[in-house]
Amino acid sequence: MTSSTSSAASSAAGHGSPGGRATGAEPLGAASAPRPPAAALRGTPVVPGVAVGPVVRPAPRPQLPPVPADGGAGVVPEDDRDAELERARAAAAAVAERLTARAGSAEGDAAEVLRATAQLAADRGLLGEVRKRTRAGAPADVAVVGAAEKFAGMFAAMGGLMADRVTDLHDVRDRVVAELTGQEEPGIPNPEQPSVLVAEDLAPADTAGLDPAQVLALVTRGGGPTGHTAIIARQLGIPCVVATAGAQDLAVGEVVLVDGTTGAVEREPDLERAAQRVHRDRGDRAAAASWVGPGRLADGTPVAVLANVADGPAARAAAGGPAAGVGLFRTELCFLGTTVEPDVEAQAAVYAEVLRPFAERARAAGGPGDGSDVKVVLRTLDAGSDKPIAYATPAHEENPALGVRGLRVVRRDPGLLERQLDAVALAAEQTGLRPQVMAPMVATEAEARDFGVAVRARGLVPGVMVEVPSVALLAARVLAHVDFLSIGTNDLTQYAMAADRLSGDLADLNDPWQPAVLALVAMTAAAGRRAGKPVGVCGEAAADPLLACVLVGLGVTSLSAAPAALPAVGARLASATPEQCRAAAEAAVAAADPAAAREAALTALL
Repeated sequence: MTSSTSSAASSAAGHGSPGGRATGAEPLGAASAPRPPAAALRGTPVVPGVAVGPVVRPAPRPQLPPVPADGGAGVVPEDDRDAELERARAAAAAVAERLTARAGSAEGDAAEVLRATAQLAADRGLLGEVRKRTRAGAPADVAVVGAAEKFAGMFAAMGGLMADRVTDLHDVRDRVVAELTGQEEPGIPNPEQPSVLVAEDLAPADTAGLDPAQVLALVTRGGGPTGHTAIIARQLGIPCVVATAGAQDLAVGEVVLVDGTTGAVEREPDLERAAQRVHRDRGDRAAAASWVGPGRLADGTPVAVLANVADGPAARAAAGGPAAGVGLFRTELCFLGTTVEPDVEAQAAVYAEVLRPFAERARAAGGPGDGSDVKVVLRTLDAGSDKPIAYATPAHEENPALGVRGLRVVRRDPGLLERQLDAVALAAEQTGLRPQVMAPMVATEAEARDFGVAVRARGLVPGVMVEVPSVALLAARVLAHVDFLSIGTNDLTQYAMAADRLSGDLADLNDPWQPAVLALVAMTAAAGRRAGKPVGVCGEAAADPLLACVLVGLGVTSLSAAPAALPAVGARLASATPEQCRAAAEAAVAAADPAAAREAALTALL
């Protein structure tokens, strides 16, 4: 890269910094005839935005020792084995301490990811396996690598969220080995100028420590839209494209333009046009930053913009923001580490923490705060698959994503649902807010009917999630038994496309922009319209501002996403008319693939 190109790229990178930190909008470089950009790479977009800058890459991972077939047994003399075990323990403790300290200075999802990774470094099972190997005579670093690979194999076999933790485990392994062998701890470099970070995939601890002022965008060859890289990129507001074919060929220093809306990564783009695109993106970000609700289209048509929450603190934070309510309260996340089912009173206390902030907000605004003027949707336990709960799900299943999960746990223990609904009713009584209650993984009309009866018996409002294609196909019949539907696009896409939602290799299939998935959404929304009942979306698709317009055009009446995503979604909706949304929806459903669907929707919304 020439010095003049590097200078222009630095200027472009400043324009592309998230949150509108850059100033000015002058064209980049000397005026020249436009040149066609090189063929763009394509990936799965997960965080919208446009940024341009030179490529940087993470520091290389430490060199790992080979693990012999016997695990290295007998290499260390017996008298030295206790000391070798202590070295391994001390290294793991040092890594855990550093990660915990970083979590203390982080916020939100980044802090949670760092804490979870620190806990993995201190995991008793992992350290127990290291102990077993060092006692057999393996050197500390060989024992750590061998133990990590054993657990990585177990996690991968479990699938779902546990398979996603293999990246976390390998990161912990590398950090402990670096500590043991005196190598540099892996991490993200501090670029000399704002840059685009390109990697095979990113460890959660690295992603959580990114500085958005220096890292303008993320591009990974692997990963998926629900992985840690995507989660933290959303929180930081960094444009992000994952599962990008050809990303491994991008050279350090090469200037790229990243479009987190379309998933395009342009190599050596025309800098003048790039500056114009970044400038427009800055305007979109400024509009998002000033959006305070309520959700509506350009003509005033209301669209409920709601928050996804997991506990009381998240609900209190959401109640202080622009969210009109809660579209998804993930109750199972409150009990992931619990080995014994909490009793009704204990569960009610947890649920009341989420209901109370919105009841208080509604009453402060002069409303009754009983649920008639504020929407809070609670999902019953979505236990199983990637969210195993000791007291609710089987320990081992051949294919947990297709096994006993969600509402299906009542097949083994009907009392689980009965007691949870009793607890929700008690929380409603304590707070004065009557929540809506929906069941996950409903597959049949009979399941919807039985659930509706159980919920109404407690004076609550029943609904079901549309995650299994059979419910989308029978939406009209299901709506005869419940009052609303909520589409979980993550699982609906996974099951419609037969693609594990955490597989980076299948990210192109596991994309909510797939026309087949959009057709299922349209079918469900049409059934809701005919029945006069609302149909919402609470999957990751609702966090995509462009897709939000398409979903509304398909007939969706509410969108629920992580609170950090709501301003961009609300601002984009406010700029679109109902006619534009319908045109975008029709064009997206008619497209041949997700990339064409995005392009068609963008054109319709201009």
